[in-house]
Amino acid sequence: KLREKGTGPFCAKHPMGRSGKRVLSPFCETGHSHGRAELSGTCVIGLQWGDEAKGKIVDLLTRDFDIVVRYQGGANAGHTVVVEGQVYKLHHIPSGVLSPGVMNVIGPGVVLNPPIALQEIDSLAARGVRLTDNLRISDRLHVVFPWHIAEDKAMNATLVGGESIGTTNRGIGPCYRDKYGRSYAVRLGDLYRPDFREKIEQIVEVKQRLLAMLGSSEPLNSAQIFEEYSGHAERMKPFVADTTNYLLDAVEAGKRLLFEGAQGSMLDIDHGTFPFVTSSNSSGVGVCAGSGVPPRWIKKVIGVVKGYTTRVGGGPFPTELTDEIGQRIR
Repeated sequence: KLREKGTGPFCAKHPMGRSGKRVLSPFCETGHSHGRAELSGTCVIGLQWGDEAKGKIVDLLTRDFDIVVRYQGGANAGHTVVVEGQVYKLHHIPSGVLSPGVMNVIGPGVVLNPPIALQEIDSLAARGVRLTDNLRISDRLHVVFPWHIAEDKAMNATLVGGESIGTTNRGIGPCYRDKYGRSYAVRLGDLYRPDFREKIEQIVEVKQRLLAMLGSSEPLNSAQIFEEYSGHAERMKPFVADTTNYLLDAVEAGKRLLFEGAQGSMLDIDHGTFPFVTSSNSSGVGVCAGSGVPPRWIKKVIGVVKGYTTRVGGGPFPTELTDEIGQRIR
């Protein structure tokens, strides 16, 4: 249908390719470029342990793209962007939010803390940055709850090889753990289902016993959590969407996507300095899984490094200066 309309990712010059089949990738079999689709996907990632100033790079590049996508991590990622002398600190919201006309997407690979996300939205609105029409949040992403934060604090107090993992105590790891465990996971779309209250009650009963075994005395009130998160869900409703379908339509229509990585490659759960890593694929391999965009649309990866390397979180890093000189260089 796209070919009949003369639109879509099929090559107009060589619509059937040499093999007699439709060409679905941004380049046809003859090597002829499809034009704008060539620039459909660019990813910006950190090549060290985080704090490489990825947000600044994304902000500089955003004007050349239609959509900016956050695809992994959570509120533990902090991007600082300075625009016209104004400093903006972003945790959940993509850095492209400061560029008019650019759509910003939080993909299903992210774990979202609703209070923090709404606080960011309110803070931006108070400074004249409104997100009514340029922010979409995946209904498939997983939600951070109070029990995740309590678990994180309790687990982070346990030493691994004589050293703490060094998390931010924001519940990111426990939320990802529940995501892969599935039984006690809650996705954003679940907050709008009629059985949401029942789901919360069942999870709280289990989590309360788990926290007690971990030595935590932090109480969990299922009724209070239900009311609080129902309110968050109502406020976020205008932004919630099937972002996977939206992004697939976007790349097939020739839209240019900029993927904004969080943390750094050396903190990747599979390819970093395990166990002193984050809980998601923070290197380039996480783009497709965290956004839903197939790899054929990712045409360029930009790695960001800084002249003086530092390490975010715990773990060995023998060459780091922890004295006054190191602080001045940072």
